Amino acid sequence: MLACSREAGQPSPTPAVSSSASPTAVDTTSREKLLSRQELQDILTGFGGLDGVELKMTIDDSDRQSVVKALDMDPLEGQLRQVIFFDTNDLALNRAGVVLRARRIQGEDGDTVIKLRPVSPSQVSPKLRSVEAFKVELDVMPERYVCSGSFEREDIDDKDLKAVLAKTKPIQDLFTPEQRAFYSEHAPKGVSMDSLRVLGPINTLRLKFSPSGLNRKLVAELWTYPDGSRVLELSTTCKPEETFAVAEETMTYLSSKGVKPGTAQQTKTRTALEYFTKVP
Repeated sequence: MLACSREAGQPSPTPAVSSSASPTAVDTTSREKLLSRQELQDILTGFGGLDGVELKMTIDDSDRQSVVKALDMDPLEGQLRQVIFFDTNDLALNRAGVVLRARRIQGEDGDTVIKLRPVSPSQVSPKLRSVEAFKVELDVMPERYVCSGSFEREDIDDKDLKAVLAKTKPIQDLFTPEQRAFYSEHAPKGVSMDSLRVLGPINTLRLKFSPSGLNRKLVAELWTYPDGSRVLELSTTCKPEETFAVAEETMTYLSSKGVKPGTAQQTKTRTALEYFTKVP
């Protein structure tokens, strides 16, 4: 989620990434002001051709219980998941703007995704945009944004995911030939899939719910790391042309419930990867 009321000047540029070149990672953690309405307009104008927008914000763990109560969230209605990342010990993929992730999902097939961050929709080839499994989306948080290109697979048998976690099956078996070709095109030279470290799993609880008084669904995700630390994120998705209306409606509602953004706003992926750099 984001605030659209403060004028913060022009947005920091996000590098354009060609689909035929390895992306350069963007560091947006230095932004200290909330995105203004004009900044968001500039971002959306610059990122034509988006498949969707996701508005997000993380909650300080000290506020977690009060937020759960204020929004009347029932954890028993949530879905258990496990999230696994793949990278080198020094996060070479992350530095190159490439993210590999797999998920085990309670009661469903698992999935995998290869993400490029950042990516410019205008520079993704028409051939790649025509692939149904490839999407370009903009994630917006109160202090930063990133446009991602995601190549997904959604039919992973859970026994295969468990075998990769147990290191009895190669990582590349979780990805389609098309995903593997996409990885080879964008990963740093010499970094093969099966040379990557398994980072995880991270246990998560995902709850999709309709808060009383808000005419749209929210998603709450609680990520619990092996050391017991937690990250709670609230999000909602919308079409690009609905971004302003959805952001203002949602933030007004959350403010009325006493829900405020946490002090450290960054994506769950970044938080997870930073955690694993500290774990042998």
